[in-house]
Amino acid sequence: MLAIGWIVFPIVLYKTEPQPFNFSHKIHAGEQLGMACEDCHKIASDGRFLALPPISKCAECHASQIGQNPNEKILVDKYIVSNREIPWHGYMRQPDNAYFSHASHVIVGKMKCEDCHGRIGSSDSLRTYSVNRISGYSRDIWGLNIPGFRVHPWEGMNMDRCIHCHAERGRRDGCIQCHK
Repeated sequence: MLAIGWIVFPIVLYKTEPQPFNFSHKIHAGEQLGMACEDCHKIASDGRFLALPPISKCAECHASQIGQNPNEKILVDKYIVSNREIPWHGYMRQPDNAYFSHASHVIVGKMKCEDCHGRIGSSDSLRTYSVNRISGYSRDIWGLNIPGFRVHPWEGMNMDRCIHCHAERGRRDGCIQCHK
């Protein structure tokens, strides 16, 4: 029964959904173009994280297709030409009762994107998007396995991880800092 709970339950609990097309961070942020995370993922002057770039940002370089990549063709033909925003599935969307400020972590705390998001800049493809059928949140919030054992320090974006990271850095913030 325990094995069924650990193996079968996650298969039933999570469903996978495809992203609109594959995106290579490696091409953009790697040696080929050398872009920084902040080139596309901006923090506004008021501290809000603007998350995914608007289609106008992609159109700056991809007004027409540059190479022969079929994913770039989808980007240009389906989204840039029609000026439609890309309906990406967000891996890290937090619950409505939690407030997370990228500005306080990246600007004030001097953390690197890789500290929380791993080496996504070197990835050649997007991870499979798995969503919890009950809560509607990405599997990335809890981590890849149900008991919460992490293989990499950036796995999971839940409160336990936040508390652990704050304790490592000597931050003793109260609940109200994140739950407003």
